[in-house]
Amino acid sequence: MTSPVSPIATPEERARCDSAIARWAEAAAGYGLLAVDRDPELSRWYIRLKGDEKDVVTIWMTIRQRTLRHETHFMPAPETNVCETYQYLLRRNSALRGMRFSLGDEDAVYLVGELPVAAVTEDEIDRIVGTSLEYVDECFPAAMTLGYATIDKRRPRRT
Repeated sequence: MTSPVSPIATPEERARCDSAIARWAEAAAGYGLLAVDRDPELSRWYIRLKGDEKDVVTIWMTIRQRTLRHETHFMPAPETNVCETYQYLLRRNSALRGMRFSLGDEDAVYLVGELPVAAVTEDEIDRIVGTSLEYVDECFPAAMTLGYATIDKRRPRRT
């Protein structure tokens, strides 16, 4: 079964999407938001937040022809227990809403998702950011313990 293809967004829809991200960023200032940058040439936003399990969580939001793609760098490629790490993340995919774990450049792990440009609102941006932080906080400790077993044992635990 294939999913329906989103229609090509009009310039007005893309502008509304861009404005929704800008309004969200303005309203979110001070709530763990470390920085927000925008690259108008790439139609991309960079949102950096303070994380609990991971010091900094960066979310890239790219306004494409049909969709807003969002991605979060989760962790570099695992060095130990590689198969077990990927198996853990793939099993976690079934419980994730609106995003999934994916391999990127150099086998780094990302959380990725997308939604139609026309569906982007400030509430949707807030959902994307909130679930990105939630999934990183939930999955990062176990993934790092598996994927970096020798390093993680030396890492001080947060209380």
